[in-house]
Amino acid sequence: MKKTPEMEKLDNFLRSSRIVAGGFMGEDIRDVDEVIVADTRSVERLGYSLEQVAARMHEITHIAKEGLGVCVDVGAGLKGCVDEAKGRIVCPWPHPASFDKRLTTVTDVESGKEITWSDLHIHLIEEHGFFEGIGSAMRIEPVKLITIIF
Repeated sequence: MKKTPEMEKLDNFLRSSRIVAGGFMGEDIRDVDEVIVADTRSVERLGYSLEQVAARMHEITHIAKEGLGVCVDVGAGLKGCVDEAKGRIVCPWPHPASFDKRLTTVTDVESGKEITWSDLHIHLIEEHGFFEGIGSAMRIEPVKLITIIF
């Protein structure tokens, strides 16, 4: 299927480094819509929806924020830490959305597995189904995320 001019522009923008170093697509050669479809299928194969994943990420971040930089128990055998920086980061999709520069790191206490996301990631997953491209510095692997947070 032929890409619309809007999708072509978005795909090019996600591959640029105008918002984040290295871009959102990393070395992924697939089109952004192919990345979204593949990751959404991975989430659904595990029995979850993008909305459920984003809601759990919101919940964990909200609890971890209360720790004021100290790791806290966020339930289900998980510890969460939040690190914040000054400023905001904008969503690469063409709509007005920006987010605090905040990283949430969650560790499964028993296994030691850890995953980190930003407030922008939560939005990208919830609104756009986007976990970033393979090879992106901040790519979130859906299976790893779900395995840790649920």
